[in-house]
Amino acid sequence: MPRIFSGIQPSGELHIGNYLGAVKNWVALQEQYESFFCVVDYHAITAPYAPDDLRRRTREMATSLLAAGIDPAKCTVFVQSRVPEHTELAWIFNTVTPLGELERQVAFKEKAARQEQVMAGLLNYPVLQAADILLYLADMVPVGEDQVQHLELSRVVARNWNSRFAPAGVPYFPEPQALMTPTRRIAGLDGNNKMSKSLGNTIGLLESPEEIWAKLRPAVTDPARVKKTDAGNPDNCPVIFGLHRAFSPSATVTEVEINCRTAGWGCVDCKKALLESMNVELTPIRARAQALFEQPALVDAALDAGAEKARAVARRTMGHVKECMGLA
Repeated sequence: MPRIFSGIQPSGELHIGNYLGAVKNWVALQEQYESFFCVVDYHAITAPYAPDDLRRRTREMATSLLAAGIDPAKCTVFVQSRVPEHTELAWIFNTVTPLGELERQVAFKEKAARQEQVMAGLLNYPVLQAADILLYLADMVPVGEDQVQHLELSRVVARNWNSRFAPAGVPYFPEPQALMTPTRRIAGLDGNNKMSKSLGNTIGLLESPEEIWAKLRPAVTDPARVKKTDAGNPDNCPVIFGLHRAFSPSATVTEVEINCRTAGWGCVDCKKALLESMNVELTPIRARAQALFEQPALVDAALDAGAEKARAVARRTMGHVKECMGLA
């Protein structure tokens, strides 16, 4: 079975952008691939943080992943810092990664431009990403469009290490391929940006129907629909219509489109239909999350078992790497 690896930052509870853009896809992929899913807390410390807050956010993210359908019986789910080989391999990869490759990374340039003092961890972030992936000899990585450049660097790193150290010229590290996420981009409630907690334009995966409605009701819609009797265009409403495409049955999506174009519904009617569709999918997730919050030992057991499985693979990889490099 081909192997995949993907990671997610410990931002606390999942929001629906995370869920639709990554985690829902992981739930399907764990049925088809040998899957490693990781809460990447080492990546999170490249920005200022409070230790207790990081612990809480890591725990909440792990709980959300399990509630969303990540099944420890079908995949390996773990926290990055529980497997020290991630940072060990990252240091080794720093020795075969050209500085220019890191300085060209778009994410680095954008983040560095907003900081008065740029830390080395921000520059080396994609090297650790490469280590995360290659440590498990992953064949493919589920990614969104914004992560393709980082994945290309992982292939460069694999190529560089293989050319210098792979015995008899037989590549050891695979050059991982992108497995593009079906839902590429989820618009935030402001209609201007990708859904992001830092921008305050998200809906939490575990929020109640009342909390979701409080966010959906004022969300931006087609500016051409000043009055309920004005005909609209769903393509001018990427927030609400985009969420309908993600959550609603195809028949509902068609109904929404027709009623928008003919002014058969007002925008509030469209949003109420969306809330109903969202509740169908999210209510079981909220119930599973509540059960996990009430039985934290289940989360601990899943993460402990995942870390043990991940370490077994990681140790084999590092043993081979060290042997090839003269480090063992």
